[in-house]
Amino acid sequence: MRGTLTIAGREYASFFRTPLGWLLAALFLLLSGLVFARSVLVPGEPASLREFFSLWWGLLAVVAPAVSMRLIAEELRIGTIETLTTSPLAELSIALGKFLGAYAFLLTCLGLTIVYPIVLLVLSRPDPGPMLAGYLGVALLGGLYLAIGLLLSSLTNSQTLAFLGTLFILLAVEIISQQAGPKLPPPFDAAITSLGISRRVTDFARGLIDTGHTVFFVATIAWCIGATALVLKARRWR
Repeated sequence: MRGTLTIAGREYASFFRTPLGWLLAALFLLLSGLVFARSVLVPGEPASLREFFSLWWGLLAVVAPAVSMRLIAEELRIGTIETLTTSPLAELSIALGKFLGAYAFLLTCLGLTIVYPIVLLVLSRPDPGPMLAGYLGVALLGGLYLAIGLLLSSLTNSQTLAFLGTLFILLAVEIISQQAGPKLPPPFDAAITSLGISRRVTDFARGLIDTGHTVFFVATIAWCIGATALVLKARRWR
């Protein structure tokens, strides 16, 4: 576990040692601020962050791949992956450490948006329950997107391909689940529709903490991290 935390700490610190990390943090705040201004600060609308959280799947579909694209692809490009894979650390520890470092960075950016609920609390009297549930949903969503990006990053030494591949998968799954899912015959309609992310995030935004949604996010994150470990193991024995 110590090795995993060491990798996580190194990965987290690396985001603040490069211009890319600061650029991603600025982009995160800019996009979230625009979403907040357009969806919440509307005269006559209820004092709620429901619409704000419901749109985060699209925001994170852009930001999360940009965060995850360099996690392993950069190691492959410069050759330092050999040092990692030949170290005493297990592949799962490496994959988990990379994920935790990126996730900590994303949660740091998410924590900066706490100013938005504070503004809403100053202007009105919203229910804090749905806001807390919404942040939980966004945190799980960000973890899911990062885990998928981590897996894609382990498959190529090109950060650009890792970014575009992750973005394509996230958008394709959402479009297919919304457009094609309802048109399929049972039981395929329910199976494909259940892959949709925006519906799950919308439930959290409404203040509904569904155990099924939580299990879906956690299980998919664990599967992607495990798959990444298998890819790293295959590279070790190549």
